[in-house]
Amino acid sequence: MSIKFRLVVMNFLQFFVWGSWLITIGAYWFQNKHWGGAQFGAIFSTMGIASVFMPSLMGVVADKWINAEKLYGLLHILGAIVLCIVPMIDQPGVLFWVMLVNMCCYMPTIALSYAVAYNALKRDGLDVVTAFPPIRVWGTVGFIAALWTVSLLHLETTPGQFYVAAGAALVLGLYAFALPPCPPKLERIASSRSLLDTLGLTSFKLFKNAKMAIFFIFAMLLGASLQLTNAYGDTFLHDFATVPAYQHLIAVKYPAIIMSISQVSETLFILAIPFFLKRFGIKTVMFISMAAWALRFGLFAYGNPGPGLWMIVLSCIVYGMAFDFFNISGSLFVEGQSDPAIRASAQGLFMMMTNGIGAILGSSISGVVIEAFFTAPDGAKDWRGIWLSFAAYSVVVAIAFLILFRHKHVPGRDLGGAIAH
Repeated sequence: MSIKFRLVVMNFLQFFVWGSWLITIGAYWFQNKHWGGAQFGAIFSTMGIASVFMPSLMGVVADKWINAEKLYGLLHILGAIVLCIVPMIDQPGVLFWVMLVNMCCYMPTIALSYAVAYNALKRDGLDVVTAFPPIRVWGTVGFIAALWTVSLLHLETTPGQFYVAAGAALVLGLYAFALPPCPPKLERIASSRSLLDTLGLTSFKLFKNAKMAIFFIFAMLLGASLQLTNAYGDTFLHDFATVPAYQHLIAVKYPAIIMSISQVSETLFILAIPFFLKRFGIKTVMFISMAAWALRFGLFAYGNPGPGLWMIVLSCIVYGMAFDFFNISGSLFVEGQSDPAIRASAQGLFMMMTNGIGAILGSSISGVVIEAFFTAPDGAKDWRGIWLSFAAYSVVVAIAFLILFRHKHVPGRDLGGAIAH
């Protein structure tokens, strides 16, 4: 079995675990448990909380004490156990803590999977830049496969989705011990600077540069937008089941399949990033992402599973541009604009601002706002108002970005060349 195929399996299962519940937990929360929106926002913030500290902490553990692939496997096995506990929880407050433990197990595995893959490819003498992207795309395929599995088995509103995720996590956890060894890098621990870099502390000096400080702030604001679509997209479609004219339509019976169009679009827009980034620069690309978020939310506001299904499908297609042009382009920009000595921790800082702080703010504040302004006494939600408010938020962020982020594009500069510190 070739190393590439073994890494493909790892990436497929890595995101299959996440895709089994990430998009559909909202339907389970509102349709099955009938719990409140404010508390649901808190549940989604667990991903952000875990992203603030766990990837860096587990990185230190892997660098100093234990092989990365073994730590990766142990975290997935622990995550599988926690996922099996989720269906037993009957109180939203308790579920918050259980999901926080689950996220503390899962979020570090994303970075660890990269470390394991890079190490294995280099050991085989392969070029990581050209060899890894075709492997990573199978992670998105795994996410899509999980959505289809949960949807076709009619598990979107049931506890079964967590058992599917747990089964995949257990298989991946055991499989990880058969991956090529990625031993601790003791030479990195010998230097205090390398340890600080691993902890992600040295990257904070990027905030001394006004341009990068503004960039990270807007990355945080876009991270909030990502959580809005993850948290409420699937349950929005499920709510149409209460309307007799829509309840038997495909988009209502299998909403996760419709939402998976977003991931298919994501795989396609990845290919367009180098052209747009080199041709137009990071400011234009990030602005396109913000405009795409506004369009995605606006299309959701006026779409429906019947005559308006094309709006929902188009919104899912737009998602690929909204996500990739912000998440992947932003990461490439940070790589090119950072001093080589702190590039690793700079990527950690970018993840913390988007999947950490941005996710926490987006999840928590949106839950409170929806509960206070867009939820009727009987629990019904004003989805048009919700999506239009999200669209308005994206428009405000886009305008502010155009005004405040001052960056002159020089072809080739956004992908390389450190800024002055």
